This record gives sequence, structure tokens and C-alpha cells, in this order.
Amino acid sequence: MSIIISPSLLSVDFLELKTELERLNTVDDLWLHLDIMDSHFVPNLTFGEPVLNKIKTISKHKLDAHFMVTNPDFFVENFKSVGLHNFTFHWEAVTHHDRLIQKIKEHYPSVGISLNPSTPVSLVPNYIWSKVDLVLLMSVNPGFGGQKFIPEIVDKVIELDQIRHTHNLNFQIQVDGGINEQNAGYLIQAGANNLVAGSYIFSEPHKNYSDRIQKIR
Repeated sequence: MSIIISPSLLSVDFLELKTELERLNTVDDLWLHLDIMDSHFVPNLTFGEPVLNKIKTISKHKLDAHFMVTNPDFFVENFKSVGLHNFTFHWEAVTHHDRLIQKIKEHYPSVGISLNPSTPVSLVPNYIWSKVDLVLLMSVNPGFGGQKFIPEIVDKVIELDQIRHTHNLNFQIQVDGGINEQNAGYLIQAGANNLVAGSYIFSEPHKNYSDRIQKIR
């Protein structure tokens, strides 16, 4: 599998959003990672549907939405016209997981589940793995950018990669939080093939995002 880098717009300069998106348009094999927060499931509040509608008119990349919300079912209908490629919800926020996965698949090309750092992979029943296209492992506690990477997440990537091989599945293993050129290699070697990076990319002083992205890749 090729390595997808998904720059997290949580770390972008929102006063220069159009210019920042145009810079990213010059780099291939990217997704745009969009953290949708409701200030309830996590203590932060971010952008919603109006902002995403503007982003899709500028960006050429696939939109990868991570819903850190208490009621993701509500957002499935509200965001279906935005043009999202991937809709990821938190396993911890949902009771009827299978039903929600089916509903998301009616409107979006890709469906993902996200696990908090303290949520074990073993909590997810085996039959679910074949129903999802992506599994997002949080390597920081969700809600804010710029946090330090939790190294124990590498073991979860290895465990998830073993599940993928055992059952002959091809879901993407995405990791989000504290990703940089120091830890990206360990994660890719462990089986991750989709890395979310925010602060590391957008803190590049000369705005040479392609250089930072290539270092992670």
C-alpha cells in the first residue's frame, strides 16, 4: 500500500486558509484531515459545514473528516452534501456501531472508526474489521493539536496490522497525533499507511510543506 499523508487543518493559519490550501494542492497523494469537534465529546469546538463547503471549492485533495462528536449519527445526514471522501467516527461515542457504519456507507465512499489511546483494539468485535475502510488510532488524547506522541501506540498499530493480515483485509491504518519525521518511520514499519500530521507540517517556517510531507513519507 502507498503511504497517504493527511495534513490536519486544525493547525493551519485560518486567516490564510485559501493560500494554505493552494500550497497543499501542489503536493500529490494527500488527503485533507478535518477535525470536526462539538465541544462535548472533546472540550474544543471547530469548523462545520459552511467552512467545509468553501474548502472543497479550493482543494483538489480527498476530504478526510474525523468526527470527535457525541452524536455522529446526526452529522451523517448534515454533511452528505459537502463531498467528504471519508467519514470517521469514534468507537467510544456510539452504541449501535454496525447500524451507523451501514448508514455512513449509504452516503460516503469510505467509513472509518477511531480509537482513543486508552481504548484497546480487542474491544472491537472481529466482524467489524471487514465492514470498515479505515481505522484511526489516536496517538494523543483527542481535542487539541500540538500534543506529544504516545509511543505505546506503535504496539496497537502492530496488533491491528496482524488482524489485517490474518483476515486478508485491506483497511487503512491511520495514526493521528504528534506525528513527525522521528516517529513516522516506526509507524510505517509497524503497518500504518495513512499518517495525519498538523503542527509538524504547518510550523514549517518557509511554508515549504512538500519538504516536511516528504520527510514523513
